[in-house]
Amino acid sequence: MYKNIDNNSSTTMFEMYSSSDRFLRPDMVDVPAQQAAGSTLPLVLTRKKGGGDDTEDVNYNPFEHRKIEHPTSDVETFVHLLKGSLGSGILAMPMAFLNAGLWFGLVATFLVGAVCTYCVHILVKCAHILCRRRKIPMMGFADVAEQAFLDGPTSLQRWSRFIRFIVNCFLVIDLIGCCCIYLVFVGTNVKQVVDFYTQESELSIRLWIVIVTCPLLFMCLIRNLKFLAPFSMVANLLMFVGIIITFTYIFTDLPSTEGRVGIADVTQWPLFFGTVIFALEGIGVVMSLENDMKNPAHFIGCPSVLNLGMGVVVSLYTLVGFFGYLKYGAETKGSITLNLPVEDKLAQSVKLMIAIAIFFTFTLQFYVPISIIWKGIQHKIAPEKQNMTEYGIRILLVLLCGAIAVALPNLGPFISLIGAVCLSTLGMIVPSIIELAVYYEDPGYGRGKWRLWKNAFLIAFGFIGFFTGTYVSILEFHDEFNGSH
Repeated sequence: MYKNIDNNSSTTMFEMYSSSDRFLRPDMVDVPAQQAAGSTLPLVLTRKKGGGDDTEDVNYNPFEHRKIEHPTSDVETFVHLLKGSLGSGILAMPMAFLNAGLWFGLVATFLVGAVCTYCVHILVKCAHILCRRRKIPMMGFADVAEQAFLDGPTSLQRWSRFIRFIVNCFLVIDLIGCCCIYLVFVGTNVKQVVDFYTQESELSIRLWIVIVTCPLLFMCLIRNLKFLAPFSMVANLLMFVGIIITFTYIFTDLPSTEGRVGIADVTQWPLFFGTVIFALEGIGVVMSLENDMKNPAHFIGCPSVLNLGMGVVVSLYTLVGFFGYLKYGAETKGSITLNLPVEDKLAQSVKLMIAIAIFFTFTLQFYVPISIIWKGIQHKIAPEKQNMTEYGIRILLVLLCGAIAVALPNLGPFISLIGAVCLSTLGMIVPSIIELAVYYEDPGYGRGKWRLWKNAFLIAFGFIGFFTGTYVSILEFHDEFNGSH
């Protein structure tokens, strides 16, 4: 899955505090925060204990104060949303349906997609409210979380810096996890093709991951995003062609639905949830897309860029998952490319094309977490040592990704684990808590406190997915280490 986030939300990542009290803010008077790009308006908080004096200014329109050099149109934002949400996750959707069942997966994918989309609506709407209250043009994800906590009850205000830290931590873990998944994906697909021609001297998947990691040690030393753009173009082209050819295999000689499980065992549902939310959830990209729009009000609402974009994404993922599982049944693998006939030359080319695409995508995916980490520690490094230190951190981070991938080379549960841990938190739990904080005093939780109950349900749903998905994924890894797979 191609993921990106706006750098505005990451500038204070991994700030070191002399004590845990630095995370706490009992009273907020004239606390400056990072200003949005191009803004000449200061962000000054006047939140006081027991306050509520920082109310929304309906006359202030944050969109009119945004200074964007190259704003994107609705169509361009729609395309970027598709690009940010469509990626390697689509190749894992048949495995998700294997863990859910053909008919349950069909319904549940649309339901999970609707919940994910709604939580994005919550996040963006709360961002707009906070921009009006603070009279600033735009915010990133971590900015929204921090400012929302400052508008909540006093007990919540004290943890505003901490929630910013947590959001950035989970964003980094999510992105590093994706890089690890990419290594497993590339190694598995390359191994399958090479093993077909060298059956007498097969290398283990772990050794292939090491081989794939070696050139990435050098590629990830590229610090300028401009020089990574050609890799992005090649990756997009190869991925597009590879997926189109994969579709031709899926839709050829489809069997009857009677031979497929309609509803899988409930113990497998957490793996389905983790995989689907990993594939669908583009929570990290939405704020940067909305912040760059020419007409940001068109991003949410009905109809909206978000609804149309996520509608297309959910429909396409459901299509691939349904027919991919229908085609291969119980033999469905962690990536649908692994089910393509390895003796077929065209199928071999697809495996290699998509493997190369994901390989190049690694460098782009890696750019974001290293930027977040480096911006958080750069000021602590002496200027004359910054270049070597940054290169060292880049090498260590690539080696860390390789070590994790070598330790956990099972693609299916790995994807589910990242989805359950990171995206349940960022995509469901955090947006729901943000809305509870933003609506705490004004305008309130509504008749019968329906917003409270609604968000309590979403938070509970997110935690259930978090714990069950993590537990079942770990069990899958445990079985693998014990030789069950």
